[in-house]
Amino acid sequence: MRNEAGAERMRELCEYIAAHADEPIKLADLAARAGVTSFHLQRIFKAAVGVSPKQYLDDCRMRKFKGLLREGSADGVTGAIYEAGFGASSRLYEKVDTRLGMTPMEYRAGGAGVEIAYASAETPLGLMMVGASDRGLCFLQFGDSLDALLIGLKADYPAAHVAAMADPPPAAFLDWMAALNGYLSGQELNLRLPVHIRATAFQLKVWRYLQAIPTGSVQSYQEVAHGIGEPRAARAVARACASNRVAMAIPCHRVIRGTGELGGFKWGMERKRVLLDMERRGAATAARG
Repeated sequence: MRNEAGAERMRELCEYIAAHADEPIKLADLAARAGVTSFHLQRIFKAAVGVSPKQYLDDCRMRKFKGLLREGSADGVTGAIYEAGFGASSRLYEKVDTRLGMTPMEYRAGGAGVEIAYASAETPLGLMMVGASDRGLCFLQFGDSLDALLIGLKADYPAAHVAAMADPPPAAFLDWMAALNGYLSGQELNLRLPVHIRATAFQLKVWRYLQAIPTGSVQSYQEVAHGIGEPRAARAVARACASNRVAMAIPCHRVIRGTGELGGFKWGMERKRVLLDMERRGAATAARG
């Protein structure tokens, strides 16, 4: 009963945060409302919801901000920033690169003005195409032909300017490819790459959770749904995985069915099996020291 009461208290707190996201909210005030210390609230809130109270508040504000942009805020982007509860435009733009993926004006225009460079390579998992802006990877996918992959890239970003990668590539791109090669060769367990993608608040919540699943481990769609604090959203979790545009950087291959079967994978079951086997071997080797 204690766990059920605690979960209900966190749900009520989430509802309160969502309803007052456009107002200043302090952690101490939330803790007082929940009847616990600030330190204890941080711990139990993250255990129940999957993110900290501050991250949840930011997600609520970002969701409202994106909705205002889509609806066409009467006061434009600046008005939407303050109406959503962000205290300063500079603070929003810092968050945008990780939560929205593109600046507010780019998002409102459907990605127009974004420069995307692409390159392809043969890998142990087959032909791979990487698309990147100056802020990170926006496309990392496998396929059978360059033409099909390029069509897919342009379909994902129809308003962006897409061109082949310059020769020689930028230093940042070379670093990203080095990290990918290290991961695919089994030498690098923790793949940490900057991504520059558009996504809903729910997708971002799922993807951020997937990145926290330890290398070599798997969870079911239902476990992920519970982990993000939305136990009835297993099907929505599956859809978020299917919407992933950056293979491996967002490790949707670590999600399987509750029966233990591998389940679906956007880039083919054999690739999913190879990725999981590779990660398990790497994790086992690291554990042995």
